[in-house]
Amino acid sequence: MSPRPQAWHRLQRISTGAFAQSTVVTTTTGAGHAAVQIEPEYRTKIHTYVTEHKIRPVETREKIVVGQPVPRDVELEAVPAEWGPSLTKYRYVYSGERVMLVDPSTRTVVQEVD
Repeated sequence: MSPRPQAWHRLQRISTGAFAQSTVVTTTTGAGHAAVQIEPEYRTKIHTYVTEHKIRPVETREKIVVGQPVPRDVELEAVPAEWGPSLTKYRYVYSGERVMLVDPSTRTVVQEVD
């Protein structure tokens, strides 16, 4: 057996292991806002958490939407570790049966978890 196939198999194992660890990918949109892509498994965990912990939705006069800041009077909640390690840098707001991920430094909504 030549060394090349062994190296290829080792590379495949390394590559697939990296993909298995992926929770979220952040990209920047043309408007300069970060777009957060959440794997379906973690979307399910987020919705389960909100349901099981009976999180009360916040009420605001304005609709909370991606790309806009959350009003200052709305408390941002810490993201639980079980939502995935890549998401713990964010905060969240539960509003109108929607979970919104928020960048805490700008209070800007970066993703709606649907």
